[in-house]
Amino acid sequence: MKKIGFLSFGHWSPQSRTRSAADALLETIDLAQAAEQLGADGAYVRVHHFARQLASPFPLLAAIGARTKRIEIGTAVIDMRYENPLYMAEDAGAADLIAGGRLQLGISRGSPEQVIDGWRYFGYQPAEGESDADMGRRHAEVLLDLLRGQGFAQPNPRPMFPNPPGLLRLEPYSEGLRDRIWWGAGSNATAVWAAKLGMNLQSSTLKNDETGEPFHVQQAAQIRAYLEAWKEAGHTRTARVSVSRSIFPLVDDRDRAYFGRDGQQQDQIGYLDEQTRAIFGRSYAAEPDALIEQLKADEAIAEADTLLLTIPNQLGVDYNAHVIEAVLTHVAPALGWR
Repeated sequence: MKKIGFLSFGHWSPQSRTRSAADALLETIDLAQAAEQLGADGAYVRVHHFARQLASPFPLLAAIGARTKRIEIGTAVIDMRYENPLYMAEDAGAADLIAGGRLQLGISRGSPEQVIDGWRYFGYQPAEGESDADMGRRHAEVLLDLLRGQGFAQPNPRPMFPNPPGLLRLEPYSEGLRDRIWWGAGSNATAVWAAKLGMNLQSSTLKNDETGEPFHVQQAAQIRAYLEAWKEAGHTRTARVSVSRSIFPLVDDRDRAYFGRDGQQQDQIGYLDEQTRAIFGRSYAAEPDALIEQLKADEAIAEADTLLLTIPNQLGVDYNAHVIEAVLTHVAPALGWR
């Protein structure tokens, strides 16, 4: 069995079905409700700043949580270079309480964005001798510590309202959220680091090209390194691992028109910056029988317990619900995911 959810970047443009920021937000809520009704397990959003995409996740996650009952809600991922961990702990706690403990919060040090050093505009700067990636990981460690729920702030001796005894923690506090933090790892080393800190692992459709092997082979090796590090760290709970994929069963004329001639069915090589060579995983689009055989060969999907379907949100709620239903109906049972 495998958990299956969707991942939306929340793009909008006047030329698509999703024409405005309001459309992107409201349609994401509608799609989460539709996905829950179809039997999907997760509704996840990507966070990008300075772009016509989803950016501030917590109001959206809270709204999804209030309109659904069962489906997991989450991010994949929030760029921690931009985040105030204290404010974020409050927002995440509130969203998780509204959702009844269903928040799965994916965070990371981020990837290249729309502007140069965008985190500087948010008021953040690496400390001396620290890179922006180091800063993102530092922010993440502060967040993890805050989510333990331990008091750390000295109370005012003459407060406006009575205080509980001892040092104060941030409120609202949501029990168990600390165990539902995921790290989006681009390299094997950061996957191992995440395991040592007790974070779940999110691995997307790109990673650092560390061996020259096919993407799914490298990603599977990353997952195995993570799980071994988790075991060595002695954590008592079971680790979770998600991978993202673009998967389109061609079951009607719309599918064939949109994706029947998909040109991204091979891995691609590129550079995230001048030093970082990256490998981008292929998309999958085929008739169900052929698609099932292709997916059987994907080693990383086999290693993961959760699969996030990256969706073309600009094509509208109805079409994306159709894609999710097609995967759940025509593909998942044959692969033992359902």
